[in-house]
Amino acid sequence: MAQILIRNLDEATIERLKLRAAQNGRSLQAEVKIILDQAAYVDSQTARLAVARIREKLKARPASDSTDLLREERYG
Repeated sequence: MAQILIRNLDEATIERLKLRAAQNGRSLQAEVKIILDQAAYVDSQTARLAVARIREKLKARPASDSTDLLREERYG
């Protein structure tokens, strides 16, 4: 089986991965392997279908415009 080395990962990313691994009862290496395996097999058609399902599910919910909230947060 092949190996890869990923350099210069942000410490915060590593900590989040460690937390996720612990929550799933796996080692960091096993968790990252599962994430990469899953990501490698998601094709664009599958992703589009998932997005369409989510949009359909959420379309009846009222949505607010967050523009004013973002401006207030950014500029006070």
